[in-house]
Amino acid sequence: MLEIVGLTKRYKNSNFYSVKNLNLTLNEGEIFGFLGKNGAGKSTTIKCLTGILPFDEGTIKVCGYDIQKNPIEAKLNIGYVPDNHAVYENLTGREYVNYMGNIYRVPKDIIEERIEKFANLFSMSHAIDNQIRSYSHGMKQKICIIAALIHNPKFWVLDEPLMGLDPQSTFEIREYMKEHKRLGNCVFFSSHNIDMVEKLCDRVAIMNRGQLMEIIDVKKFMKESEVPLETYFLNMTKDSKAKVIKFEDKKEKKLKLKAEKAQKKKERDEKLKAEKEQKAILAKEKKEEDKKIKAENLQVKKTTKKEIRDIKSEKKLQSKKLNEEYSKKIKEQLEVLKSKIQKDKK
Repeated sequence: MLEIVGLTKRYKNSNFYSVKNLNLTLNEGEIFGFLGKNGAGKSTTIKCLTGILPFDEGTIKVCGYDIQKNPIEAKLNIGYVPDNHAVYENLTGREYVNYMGNIYRVPKDIIEERIEKFANLFSMSHAIDNQIRSYSHGMKQKICIIAALIHNPKFWVLDEPLMGLDPQSTFEIREYMKEHKRLGNCVFFSSHNIDMVEKLCDRVAIMNRGQLMEIIDVKKFMKESEVPLETYFLNMTKDSKAKVIKFEDKKEKKLKLKAEKAQKKKERDEKLKAEKEQKAILAKEKKEEDKKIKAENLQVKKTTKKEIRDIKSEKKLQSKKLNEEYSKKIKEQLEVLKSKIQKDKK
């Protein structure tokens, strides 16, 4: 029924966004509440989705029609009740509703039929042919509602619809909201009346400083939450819960991006320099380690050669000594043999 993607709106000469990156989807057959403190972006959002205000970024589709690309088709599916009930006060109630019916291309006989229906429904039959300037606040609100419903819109939008109304008028409007939902349509309204929201809505969205804080399934919340919706709403709309989003014009944004790019380059260069220095340190340490290992290997080699020479010398001495001892023993044995031979001759 309604699809909002990335809606962003900033008023001219304002340094802050009224609505920033809002994403919202509404379905057929539901009543959807739009909650937030004054200045949270509720009315701005409503004026954007009804085509009253242009917006900076994002898309809005009503019943599948893009409000910017197909504004006529989208608006033919919207019934809008503003918060200021601005009407042509010189017209009678009937004349004003007829005028709105003609704008919405409703056949004349159907307009008359629906005027009688809604005049009876909202207790306006006695005043429908009086000038609107003679109406009370509540009666002006009700004639705006009749005018918004004259073309039987699928998407009924109300901005603070029950503000300043008497209990009877409030009851009548609430009951028709339920009826409009029962017919498979969607009702979208902003309000500060948490009690009414709890009783009427299927879902509610909480806005704070132009940002969507949360979408709540009312029945589920009422069943599972340990705190009332009003307490939860007051907590979610504290100033500390959402930062004000400051606007940056193209020049400022360009300068900021340039500064960020320069900072990233500086950080990258510093990182590369540090890595280069680290590599140089590691290379130096490796060179010194290789030199040390080479020196140790050379020393080991020298020591090994000396040990080998010493071992060879020792073996040579041992061999010489053994040869001398062997020669001595041979000589001794020869002497013994000679002596024996001489003895035998005698």
